[in-house]
Amino acid sequence: MMELVCPAGTPAALTAAVNAGADTIYCGYNNCTNARNYPGLNFSQKEMTESISFAHSHGVKVLIAVNTFPKAGEEKYWHQALHDAFEAKADAVILADIGVLDYATKKFPKMRRHLSVQASAANDFSIAFYKEHFDIKRVVLPRILSIEEIKSLIDKTGLETEVFAFGSVGPMSEGRCFLSSYITGLSPTSEGVCAPASHVSYKPYDNDTIKSCLGDVTLNHFSKDEAAPYPTPCKGRYKVNSKSLYLFEDPVGLNAMDILSQLRDAGVTALKIEGRQRSKAYVAQTVAAFRKALDSSSHKSLARAAEGGSETFGAYKAGWK
Repeated sequence: MMELVCPAGTPAALTAAVNAGADTIYCGYNNCTNARNYPGLNFSQKEMTESISFAHSHGVKVLIAVNTFPKAGEEKYWHQALHDAFEAKADAVILADIGVLDYATKKFPKMRRHLSVQASAANDFSIAFYKEHFDIKRVVLPRILSIEEIKSLIDKTGLETEVFAFGSVGPMSEGRCFLSSYITGLSPTSEGVCAPASHVSYKPYDNDTIKSCLGDVTLNHFSKDEAAPYPTPCKGRYKVNSKSLYLFEDPVGLNAMDILSQLRDAGVTALKIEGRQRSKAYVAQTVAAFRKALDSSSHKSLARAAEGGSETFGAYKAGWK
């Protein structure tokens, strides 16, 4: 049985995930050390310790994401997050930066280490490097690989593998996208936030049309009845040769529920639901649906929870283009 790894952006969402049937929950501290550093989200040390204790009492594991990249001279915040994760009795930490990995390996050799998708390790050579030098136990694969490519990596590395099963689909390789930082000055890799809410605005446009902006840049405009994605640069609609189109990626959500058996047969260890920035209702709905699919192979539609109200298999079927 594949492990179901579920998001929690708040203690309430963590409780919802536990009650809905999560095997494992991933979350982060309320600072720049994790890649979902949005206002009102994430955990204080007290909340983290209490939430982990609650999860453990229900037989559920908790992973802490310390998966952004420190700026020179600011590594103390990431080091502190590792100390806090150890004190809170996390089951593992999810890391991306080589310096942070090195610190964790030396200071907390018995603390289990997973390689974050932010490290963008997508071939057997890079995965072998992290395994050899930092004894990582699991790799979270980027959303750019086909099922065949995932199977090949698992066969070659013999490492636990976690893949995304539901959530956002980005056209960029994780941990390597800086589009948002050119507009806002805040990097998703260091400050942990892509398209920060403080820079997002929605303004009236022609008649019944609304435009969505990131800073001073208009990324989209849409009618009241049209599905509209959160305004990130990769999901913007741009004019090309006088035509308005989604140049990088349509607003569509990843949903691998119909191919779970293929991912299992490929040797995948764990399925990851994306969405630490989403509500506890979203967490409860998606976790319960995947729990049912894994336990009974019956499917429940999640189209309304998917970005843009539509779904895709992403690269699992088409590969990286």
